[in-house]
Amino acid sequence: MALDTVSASPKVASVVTESRLARWALILLSLVFLLLILFLPLAAVFVEAFRKGVPPFFQALQDAETFSAIRLTLIVAGISVPLNVVFGVAAAWAIAKFEFKGKAFLTTLIDLPFSVSPVISGLVFVLLFGANTYLGKWLDAHSIKILFAVPGLILATMFVTFPFVARELIPLMQEQGTADEEAALSLGASGWQTFWYVTLPNIKWGLLYGVLLCNARAMGEFGAVSVVSGHIRGQTNTMPLQVEILYNEYNFTGAFAVATLLALLALVTLVLKTLLEMRYSAEIAASRRH
Repeated sequence: MALDTVSASPKVASVVTESRLARWALILLSLVFLLLILFLPLAAVFVEAFRKGVPPFFQALQDAETFSAIRLTLIVAGISVPLNVVFGVAAAWAIAKFEFKGKAFLTTLIDLPFSVSPVISGLVFVLLFGANTYLGKWLDAHSIKILFAVPGLILATMFVTFPFVARELIPLMQEQGTADEEAALSLGASGWQTFWYVTLPNIKWGLLYGVLLCNARAMGEFGAVSVVSGHIRGQTNTMPLQVEILYNEYNFTGAFAVATLLALLALVTLVLKTLLEMRYSAEIAASRRH
């Protein structure tokens, strides 16, 4: 089948064999799919949130239980994301820079939350820290509360989000190799100096990208958090759980107001993700030119 030339220049030729009609049909199909699956539901959230006007929208956000859910979501994300950053960087550095027994097994374990339902993830913690378990009885005897409290929410969130940073950094660090670190060590740099001045600058964009995705998932997590929270109003309900409660109580303005905040988080994440990809691509192109 002949190649379809897209430029008069002899240096530029397309390897696309589909006709122009087929290409436009595929583009149109993609746009229709995005409109029905993504844009219309997103627009419906904002329309329902402001259906009764702007004042009811802000009044819904000022509700004590809703404000507590927003604050708790920020606390959970603010603790779980930095901890996952530490784990992700350490795991990626170990896997990409060293050879050791169990390396493939560790890589598989990092992918585990991607293949396990979030509800099952939350159930694991219930089975581990439940009142009828040995560990649960010991915690109760020492007045340590994990389930139906903030620590349980943090653990569940950490479990479902810890692959994001590691999975962004592992291929990046493997591609970069160990030459820069070996050069720094040969010149007398310590391990910490090598990481801070050599490794970290090389992975900064991938790290920021992983943190961005990790934070978005942490704030929007529902399944695992729902199992371990106990749905205690004003104490263990995060924003996604508060949306469910308000919607089930037919408080549609309040439910969609909180949902709007989550939707805005998704949009901000998308914009930042695009900017990071553009900056990283530009930096790669500049390094290749030099």
